[in-house]
Amino acid sequence: MADKTDRRAFLNKTMLGAAGIGAAYGMEENILLAAIKDGAVDTDKKKPDVAREAMPCGKIGKISVSRLIMGGNLIGGWAHSRDLIYTSRLFKAYNTDAKVFETLELGQQCGINTIQIDPACRALLAKYNRGRTNKMQSIVCFHPDVDKVKMRDQIRGLLDDGATMLYTHGMVADEHVMNGRIEVLAQAMDLVREQGVPAGIGSHSLEVPIACEKNKVNADFYVKTFHIDRYWSATPKDKREEWCWYKGASMDHDRYFDNIFCLDADKTAAFMAKIDKPWLAFKVMAAGAIPPRAGFTHAFHNGADFVIAGMFDFQVEEDVKIALDVLRKIHDRERPWRA
Repeated sequence: MADKTDRRAFLNKTMLGAAGIGAAYGMEENILLAAIKDGAVDTDKKKPDVAREAMPCGKIGKISVSRLIMGGNLIGGWAHSRDLIYTSRLFKAYNTDAKVFETLELGQQCGINTIQIDPACRALLAKYNRGRTNKMQSIVCFHPDVDKVKMRDQIRGLLDDGATMLYTHGMVADEHVMNGRIEVLAQAMDLVREQGVPAGIGSHSLEVPIACEKNKVNADFYVKTFHIDRYWSATPKDKREEWCWYKGASMDHDRYFDNIFCLDADKTAAFMAKIDKPWLAFKVMAAGAIPPRAGFTHAFHNGADFVIAGMFDFQVEEDVKIALDVLRKIHDRERPWRA
């Protein structure tokens, strides 16, 4: 009986999601929908089995942020999918506005109070927050620009749209540092702080926070990729190359693999241990290649103050429970909590 109940729950989640995107139904789907109509399958949503107040928070400036933060790539459809060409469209099709709202609501019920998003998603989040007393906070990335006026307008626009705090888009910051334009990032931090909100530096390359600290770029926090490399599709160590994407190696199959986002986790942890600013770790599951428990444990144990994790609605409660369990079991962390 338990197996049947579990199967129904699984079908209810997956097939109703398909129905929500207007999929063409096959025989099995139509049988299921008929069963739902007749009441044979219970479609009532159950409240998550986790208390909102159980999620610990840290502070970035004066803003209280949940240790587990929702990632926005699955909502925006920017899926790192190796060489699978359909996944971004699939994610966009599944994550309708209604499904995104359901996911955000579930996250808040489980104690997640912040989401990291691309500016392209800000209108949808604003629509979700409209009229709500308990609003979902947002850490929004922006593109640091050599044009100061253009960058100031971009920052003001994002804050007017409801962004809680801002940080530089990782790939854009990488490119500026690679090309010796560290002053653009310094100016970006000044312009954000002029607006009275925390300013962060995002990056994939460790060279970015290294350069920022060396040149006294006054970031309030860092958003840096961080994951182990013990997964099947990880780029072999002898193929890993700093700035690989920007050097055109992405077109060279023997040099570039779109499946690793932290080239050296040990080096990253060692450098961040010296930094007394909050660190938000992202890509901790290497875009779906590492199980949540392994990714969360590695990140929190080795110094991250917050973890950003993309999650579908059916993953939220499980991910929160895993994060809470991991956080409870950390007793020998070397890097002090910086938030």
